[in-house]
Amino acid sequence: MRRACLTLVIVLGVAGCGSSGGSSSPSASTSSHAAAGSATSTAAAGGSTVAGCRSVAVPAPKGPQHLPPPKVKLDPGRTYTVTVVTNCGTFAFTLDVKQSPKTSASIFYLVKRGFFNGLTFHRVAAGFVIQGGDPLGNGSGGPGYSVVEAPPPGTQYLRGVVAMAKTQTDPSGASGSQFFVVTGANVGLPPQYAVAGQVVSGIDVVERIGSLPTNPPGDGAPTPAVVMSSVTVATS
Repeated sequence: MRRACLTLVIVLGVAGCGSSGGSSSPSASTSSHAAAGSATSTAAAGGSTVAGCRSVAVPAPKGPQHLPPPKVKLDPGRTYTVTVVTNCGTFAFTLDVKQSPKTSASIFYLVKRGFFNGLTFHRVAAGFVIQGGDPLGNGSGGPGYSVVEAPPPGTQYLRGVVAMAKTQTDPSGASGSQFFVVTGANVGLPPQYAVAGQVVSGIDVVERIGSLPTNPPGDGAPTPAVVMSSVTVATS
């Protein structure tokens, strides 16, 4: 399966996460993220905490999904706020309906179906992003459909921006269910990732997740596992 990802630009080189066939990025390496397992497991023993994150039981991956594409259209005159409850705390982001109507409608549709409940943030890249929303838990899954909505040429990925992950061979703005939240001040990504929205509360929670130790170190699966117990959307 292909791995949905984004390229991490650092001072001394480029580290990328490519499809199972490899990465086209120079000096790239493919990050390895273990799936949560075929049965429920425990993130850490005894309900302990690491960096403010509670250890919790990790639900088994949901497996391949085959959802029909969404038909819903959102009102650009209204505000749609997605609230994400995790064992590290709660954060919320508003959907960017005006700039990304199709991407926003897809997220809204998935949230309303309870798609994200029980999924993990399977990837934490220090000073870069946290990434989740994969029903397989390893970076290669999606909802069974894709949406393509190329972002404007001047799009910047600043701290708190929520955008959609894609494989390196996908067209600009392609997305399924995997999303990332930027934790760096400005991570310098090219304008190829559809913007879903902007964090409006709980940025400290996002940064808490982004500070967790990972395997491999610096860019991998976090310890303890970070589970989205509840993802809801409110309209105002």
